[in-house]
Amino acid sequence: MNTEFIKGVIVPILTIIDGEERIDEAAMRRHVDFVIEGGVLGILAFGSNGEFYMVEDGEMERGLNIIVDQTNGRVPVYFGIGAISTKKCVRLAQMAVRCRADGISVLQPMFLKPTEEELFLHFKTIGESVPDTPMLLYNNPGRVGYTLSGNLVQRLAEEVPNIVGMKDTSGDITQMEEFIRRTRHTGFKIFGGKDTLLYASMCHGAVGGVCTAANFMPELITDIYNKYVAGDLNGALEAQYKLNPVRLAMDGASFPVAAKDMARLRGQAVGEPYRPNLLTGEGKTLENMRRAMRAAGLI
Repeated sequence: MNTEFIKGVIVPILTIIDGEERIDEAAMRRHVDFVIEGGVLGILAFGSNGEFYMVEDGEMERGLNIIVDQTNGRVPVYFGIGAISTKKCVRLAQMAVRCRADGISVLQPMFLKPTEEELFLHFKTIGESVPDTPMLLYNNPGRVGYTLSGNLVQRLAEEVPNIVGMKDTSGDITQMEEFIRRTRHTGFKIFGGKDTLLYASMCHGAVGGVCTAANFMPELITDIYNKYVAGDLNGALEAQYKLNPVRLAMDGASFPVAAKDMARLRGQAVGEPYRPNLLTGEGKTLENMRRAMRAAGLI
């Protein structure tokens, strides 16, 4: 299976909705062009920042078709799967294949806390349902309440041929290093999931990052990656230092609202978050984001 394309800065693209909470096709197509022109090497549809948990299956399929069509082969498109039920994950994986996604990314089940054997069977079943499609694991302990283990990731990498990589959003560099060390003999590809740790992740052997910031400042986050792979380590580190204050300013707002707030501050038409659960930023929080973006020369 060809996995050469699995690298670089991948954007967990925002899902842009209209007043009826349907995907705004025209705005979505413009945003696809914006991130590609900003230098990303992949698009993840319906990741955490894509609000997958708010979108009905039919609308999700429509949105994925729009993204794949607008991308038109310029960069690979991955489809994020965040369901609890293995059966539903299989259904979504097969839908992604019908929509011509280049790969899938599968979050560990939330709410439940399966045993290691149950997790192995869950991921193995999903992978085997789409055997010709590259599958990435998505480790996000901060959202689901537990982490994938090094033993499990190594076993999946060795025993399921199309499980070829993962996104690790633990923020634990030691754990990421162990994922890399234990799977490097298989060609397994690991992405960092924390924008503020892109440089550090690549120093430990990650092939890139799945980075929220690429939605609104793709030129800054891709600058870290491009300088690193070109051998300009000092330049990459300085680019990381430039990005971090902007990214950290997001933490005062609720997830995932801040990404759309910052995009709007840059003049992008990315719509509102899904409501009534989420509200746009205001007051001191929004002003802190504006100040950080202004200091970085983004606005």
